[in-house]
Amino acid sequence: MGPQSSGKSTLLNHLFGTNFREMDAFKGRSQTTKGIWMARCAGIEPCTLVMDLEGTDGRERGEDDTAFEKQSALFALAVSDIVLINMWCHDIGREQAANKPLLKTVFQVMMRLFSPRKTTLMFVIRDKTRTPLENLEPVLREDIQKIWDSVPKPEAHKETPLSDFFNVEVVALSSYEEKEEQFKDQVASLRQRFFHSITPGGLAGDRRGVVPASGFSFSAQEIWKVIKENKDLDLPAHKVMVATVRCEEIANEKYGSFVANEKWCQIEEAVESGPVSGFGKKLSAILNISLSEYDAEAIYFDEGVRSAKRQQLEEKLLQLVQPAHQSMLSHIRSGTLEKFKEAFDKALNAGDGFSLAAQTCTQSYMAQFDEWHADAVIEQANWDTSKARDKLRRDIDAHIASVHAAKLSELTSSFEAKLNEALSGPVEALLDGANSGTWAAIKKLLRHETALAVSGFSNAISGFDMDGQSKDKLIASLENYARGVVEAKAREESGRVLIRMKDRFSMLFSHDSDSMPRIWTGKEDIRAITKTARSASLKLLSVMVAIRLDDDVDNIETTLSSALMDTKNNAAVKDRSIITFDPLASSSWEKIPSSRTLITPVQCKSLWRQFRTETEYTVTQAISAQEAHKRNNNWLPPPWAIVALVVLGFNEFHDTFEKSFVFRCHLCSFSTH
Repeated sequence: MGPQSSGKSTLLNHLFGTNFREMDAFKGRSQTTKGIWMARCAGIEPCTLVMDLEGTDGRERGEDDTAFEKQSALFALAVSDIVLINMWCHDIGREQAANKPLLKTVFQVMMRLFSPRKTTLMFVIRDKTRTPLENLEPVLREDIQKIWDSVPKPEAHKETPLSDFFNVEVVALSSYEEKEEQFKDQVASLRQRFFHSITPGGLAGDRRGVVPASGFSFSAQEIWKVIKENKDLDLPAHKVMVATVRCEEIANEKYGSFVANEKWCQIEEAVESGPVSGFGKKLSAILNISLSEYDAEAIYFDEGVRSAKRQQLEEKLLQLVQPAHQSMLSHIRSGTLEKFKEAFDKALNAGDGFSLAAQTCTQSYMAQFDEWHADAVIEQANWDTSKARDKLRRDIDAHIASVHAAKLSELTSSFEAKLNEALSGPVEALLDGANSGTWAAIKKLLRHETALAVSGFSNAISGFDMDGQSKDKLIASLENYARGVVEAKAREESGRVLIRMKDRFSMLFSHDSDSMPRIWTGKEDIRAITKTARSASLKLLSVMVAIRLDDDVDNIETTLSSALMDTKNNAAVKDRSIITFDPLASSSWEKIPSSRTLITPVQCKSLWRQFRTETEYTVTQAISAQEAHKRNNNWLPPPWAIVALVVLGFNEFHDTFEKSFVFRCHLCSFSTH
C-alpha cells in the first residue's frame, strides 16, 4: 500500500517477479492500479501470494476515495502476513505525510474488528537521500508509535503494545529512475528475505491465527464482508443499495422471458435429436435481445451495480443454454467421427497406404469439425470447447489404432497361414524319410520359406509408417512362428515314431535292393538283413528324438547305436554280476536342452524294446519260410507218380502233380512261386 504513483507496482514486479501494470511516466502521473490485484510470486518458496493495492490519495476515485482506501488497507492488514508500505523519503517526520491518517484509522478499526495476528509492517523508504538509514529509521518508528498511542483503544486492548499486533521493519531503496542498477541490486537483496519467510526467524516467522490454504478464499471473503458491513468506514451509499435491488429484479425478468422464448424452446427441443443448422447465430441473437433489453431498463442505475448484475444475468443465461450447446457439440463430434470412419475404410479399400490414408482423412475431418463447430459458437460465451475437439481426435486415433491392429493382425495371420502351408507338409515328408541329412534339409527349408515370408511381410507393412523397433518386433514374431511350425510338426511326428520305425523295418526287411518282395530261398542272410533294417529304424529314431534347428552337434545316434545295436556288449552286460552304467538311464540328452527334446533316452529304450518285440514275429516268419523252402527242394515224386506218368500220359500226370505240389505249399504256408 502507499500513495498513488509512488512506484508500488514497479517495486512488486522487481521484488516478486510479478507482472502488475505499471505507470507510463511519459503519459503523466495518473491512477494505474484500480482495486486490488493478486498474483503468485515467481520463484519464491513456499507459495507466496502478493496483492497490489490501489494507490491512496488519488483524484480518480473522487468522493468514494477514502472509503475504499480504508477498506482495502484494512483488508490488506487483515489477510496478509507482511504489508509493504511504500513512502517517500522526504515524507519522514512530516505530520501530514501520506499514509499517516490512513494508518491511524486502520489501527483503530483493526483493534476493534480483529484479534492480534502479528502482521509484519515493512516500511519501504523510496528515493532515499544521503541521510543514512540508521538516522531515518528511529524517526519513522517514533512516528508509528505516536500513531499507535494516539488511537483510541477498546478495553480489551487498552494496554496492548504495538508489537502484539505488528512487527515493524524498515528498508530504504535508491531512486529507480536515477539509480536504476543500484535500485535493482537493493531489491534483489531484499528479495532474499522473502524466501521461507514463515520459518522461525523469518519475516513472518511469528505469525498467528494461520488459516489453511484450502480455507483462505472463504476466510478472505468473510474478512471483506466484515469490513464492508462496518458503518464507521463510510460503506455503500443508499443509491448503491437501490441499484442492487432493482437491477436484480430486471435481470430476473429478462431471464424468465428468455426461458419462455418460443425460438429458444424450438432450438432446445430440436438439438436433442440432432444438429441444428445455424445453432450459434440463432442462439446468439436471442441472447443479445435479452441483454439489450436489460441494458435499456437498467441504464440509469449505478454503473458498478448495473454491470455486475448484467454479468450475473449473462452467466445465468449461458448456464441455461450450455447443455444445448454441449448436445450440439456431441452431435457434431459423433457425426464427424462416422464420416471419418467411412472415408477411411473407403481409402483403405481403394489401396491407399495405411499411414497416408489415416493422415489425409484425419486432417480433412478435423478441419470439417472446426467448420461445423464454428457454426455452433455462441458469441456471448467464452467457453473452452477444446475438450470436444480433443475427444474427437482421441476417438479418431483410437479407431485408427483399432484398424491398424486389425489390419496388422490380418496380415500376420495371412503370412502365418502361408508359412504353415509351406512348412508343415514338406517337414512331415522329410521326417518320414528321416536320415542323416534330414535336419539340415529342414533348416534349409525353414530359412528359405522364412526369408520369402519376411520379404513379403516387410513390403506389406511398409505403408503403415511404423518405427524400426516395431517392424523388427513383428518380423521377429513371424520368424518365431515359422520356427514354431517346424517344432510343432516335429513334436507331432515324434508321437508316431514307433509306427514309422516298424514301417521302415518292414520295407527294408521284406524287400530287396530293387524294392522287390523277397523270396526266402534259403540263400539269404536273415541275420544281416535284420541288422540292416533295425539299424535304419534306429537311424530314424535318432533323427526324431530332438529338434535340431541350431548348429549344435550331438552324439545321440552313436549313443543309441552303442546302447541298442551292440549285441556283443549287451550280452556281456547280462553275463556280468555287476551292472555297468546305462547311457539311456536318463531323462535328458547331453547338449540338448529339454525344450528341444522330443523323446528322452528312457523313452528311446522303451520304444526300442517295443519295436523289437513287434518286429520279431516278421523275422521268425522269414526263418520258417526259409526252412520250408529248403525241405521242398529235397522232395522227390512217389512211385505211384511214375506209374501214373506211364499210364496216364504227361498232361494228366502234370495236373495231378501240380495239385499235389500246391497242396504241400499250402501246408507250409509258403508261396507257390
